[in-house]
Amino acid sequence: MPLVAWVLVVLGLVLLVFGGELLVRGASGIALLARLTPSVVGLTIVAAGTSMPELVVSLQAAIGGNPGISVGNVVGSNIFNICAIVGLAALLHPLAIVGNTVRLEWPVMFLAAFQLLLLGRDGTIDRLEGAYLFTAMVVFVAYAVWIGRNAATGEEEVEDLPTLSYGASGGRAVMANVLGILGGVAVLAGGSTLLVQGSIDIAASFGVSDTVIGLTIVAAGTSMPELMASLVAARHGRDDIAVANVVGSNIFNVLGILGVTALVQPLAMPPEILVRDLWWMLGASLLLFPLMWTGFRITRGEGALLVAVFAGWMTVLVRAAGG
Repeated sequence: MPLVAWVLVVLGLVLLVFGGELLVRGASGIALLARLTPSVVGLTIVAAGTSMPELVVSLQAAIGGNPGISVGNVVGSNIFNICAIVGLAALLHPLAIVGNTVRLEWPVMFLAAFQLLLLGRDGTIDRLEGAYLFTAMVVFVAYAVWIGRNAATGEEEVEDLPTLSYGASGGRAVMANVLGILGGVAVLAGGSTLLVQGSIDIAASFGVSDTVIGLTIVAAGTSMPELMASLVAARHGRDDIAVANVVGSNIFNVLGILGVTALVQPLAMPPEILVRDLWWMLGASLLLFPLMWTGFRITRGEGALLVAVFAGWMTVLVRAAGG
């Protein structure tokens, strides 16, 4: 196996994490200057920003004729987000569930996953279905922002949310955050190119499908911004950001990323994802509901359960690849 392929993957992941951090900080700064609340920022701006690695990787893979990486990246990232990220964040700090997470955001996340299963049953996601997914995302974001703006009390503490303003105000703050957004997008584009190329080379050398690589290496790698954002938020006691980031990212992954990608390039749905991994994603999404509903808190024990589910799914993948 060529060493250069692993170097490309590692370098690509580093660039994706760095670019995602730049983008999230810049976007968060702009959102706070627009007087959005932290929970809305987490659900929309931070979630969209941390999903940018998935978007650029999925687009790059689809255009390059590797739909297995495109779809596997999204499905694998969603499972990773729920089981690994929420699980690890809860192990670090039990997560209080606040706002509309249970009443509004979880149902949208679950319905998005279920719709992906229905749309993919014919083996493809065409441009019309991509337009439908993308439109659904736009409607959801607009509604979430409207709800958040109307529910804002003006008393939420936002100064500890990382931005690129560093306390600046006015035009300097806007310029710093805009430059961060532009720089983040550029770094993400470069990182995704390296990651996709390295992943394809690794898949070829191991003799496994690009779908498996998309579900594992690529999915985990592109989810690093979500992992870091949620762990940092949990460590600072910002459960609203930690949980909303994951739920929002899962919504963006299905509706936004697959919607945009299918608009650019219709996607073939890999059969193994349709009969195996989509059901794991639905199951993980369904499991999250009672964990959030009971006491409106995800405890350390429930976090351990989520991590165990992720380990079980990885075991199934490894056995399938070996078989």
